[in-house]
Amino acid sequence: MPIKILSPELASQIAAGEVVERPASVVKELVENSLDAGATSITVTIAEAGRRLIEVADDGSGIPADEVALAVERHATSKLASADDLFRIGTLGFRGEALASIGSVAHLTLTSRTDQTEAATRIAVQGGISAPPQQVGAPRGTVVRVENLFYNVPARLKFLKKDVTERRRIDALLTRYALAYPDVRFKLIQDGQPKLQTSGNGDRRAILATLYGVDVAKQLLEVNAVEDPSIGSGSVKLTGFISPTSLTRSNRREITFFINGRWVQDISLSTALIQAYHTLLMVGRYPLAALFLDLEPASVDVNVHPTKAEVRFSDPSRMFSFVQRSVRKAILAYTPVPKMGITPPALWTERPSRQSGIDFSWQFAGDEGNQGSGNQGLGNQGIPESQIPNTELPDTQSPNPQLPNTKVPLLRLIGQIGSVYIVAEGPDGLYLIDQHAAHERVLFERLLAQKEANTLSSQTLLQAAVVQLPPAQATLLEDQLDVLRVFGFEVEPFGPNTFQVRAIPNIFSGADPAAALRVLVEDFEGDETPLQNKLEERIAARVCKRMAVKGGQTLSTTEQASLLRDLENCDSPRTCPHGRPTMIHLSVDMLERQFGRTGAR
Repeated sequence: MPIKILSPELASQIAAGEVVERPASVVKELVENSLDAGATSITVTIAEAGRRLIEVADDGSGIPADEVALAVERHATSKLASADDLFRIGTLGFRGEALASIGSVAHLTLTSRTDQTEAATRIAVQGGISAPPQQVGAPRGTVVRVENLFYNVPARLKFLKKDVTERRRIDALLTRYALAYPDVRFKLIQDGQPKLQTSGNGDRRAILATLYGVDVAKQLLEVNAVEDPSIGSGSVKLTGFISPTSLTRSNRREITFFINGRWVQDISLSTALIQAYHTLLMVGRYPLAALFLDLEPASVDVNVHPTKAEVRFSDPSRMFSFVQRSVRKAILAYTPVPKMGITPPALWTERPSRQSGIDFSWQFAGDEGNQGSGNQGLGNQGIPESQIPNTELPDTQSPNPQLPNTKVPLLRLIGQIGSVYIVAEGPDGLYLIDQHAAHERVLFERLLAQKEANTLSSQTLLQAAVVQLPPAQATLLEDQLDVLRVFGFEVEPFGPNTFQVRAIPNIFSGADPAAALRVLVEDFEGDETPLQNKLEERIAARVCKRMAVKGGQTLSTTEQASLLRDLENCDSPRTCPHGRPTMIHLSVDMLERQFGRTGAR
């Protein structure tokens, strides 16, 4: 094909792909324009997840009548005057591409009025082609109405996610900006239903209470740190809220960073935050955080990504260290870590003889540090390699080999260790059972069996449990209410982002119904591959995880024995519903080898 210059319309549609990825991208660009205009009230109206309508109305300074037509042109902006301004950007927008990009892939109508004019000016853009401006009546501020998004780019429209996913992205975006700008009144309306509304009184904790509920908002710890400007180029300030060590999530979705009022996704800052919680959280658990970093505009480059979602610091190590130290200081100030002194038992005061030739390091399957000759264990230090006995075991003899999902033998209960593990004896050795994972498996199979047999029964609660969720999570839960009813939950909306739990399945009687509801939106498993394409099983697995007995919970002898019997009757007793093992098998042969007994088989 011969080389030719693309038409302006086609070039605009191609360029728009970098700025307008989905409906949430449109909302982001328009809301940032409103904030740059000094708006104190922003209303976002969405229909059909943004495919049919996105409208953003504000009470900002407005656009002068003679500049309205220029505002929808590409590379037209009032926020940059020269190339030097790129090194000290103090506004959210600066490229002058947003309105032109949106207008090239949708029907855009812009209406704006300033204080200096009595009438507003309206301009319509369709597929990148502008109509002549008109004079209309409207209040001070700007209203941008975007209809039929991607009507002329069917490929982009085809690859949009489900409505619930696109709505959740918009919910999450507005939630973040409401936290970053507490002095601005935000209102979000989705398909005629209010999803978010803030007062704009400047109280961030009040916004957190609106989003997460009063109980969560009360627990959050405040961060307020300022670094001496003599340490680097300009002062740095960190404010916001973090969760205590008792309040965590199973993913990083609720870790939010704003830099100079701009929401960014920065791996180094997230890592610094997580490092501040080092040794304070369980593996796989993450904090909630809404942190706001203010620094000199010249110290950060925001012009590195088409969507302005990534930044670069002139001194990244300084930012990392400052965030880590500030968060760690806040955690310890509110939740000091007690110092613990561990005195070894009397039997351990004398170390085993190194000349005994016994390998005291247990060689677990998958433990790379102890594989091979086994000379990295405690008992092998200083022993000549020729004197070390061969403790390598075949895969079938290692503790916790690749256990098939077959029945377990009859087990004799021995007891409980650390209120976490149940010890039992089988005909072929010792079994260590994780009581939480085992109970998960029991509840999961029992719940699905009752569902298949249509014998699920519900227990009506004497007092309905009320649960308040952030807008994005409330949207997710609304999409799963029908599935919850299948499993015996009776849940209904009870106001904006609020739900009532009126009944729960009988097998969960006595458990916390609010916790069962929150688990669907808060504790998504990091690895649910075995259940990836089965929505009902995924939901059942999440609920059973929350309802199962926890590690650290002391069980009576009767309860331990009952759990063993129930696990023996499961179809897949070797793993929990998420694929993690419920037990470790220590064969008699392996135990004899580890103890160095003569005549080991």
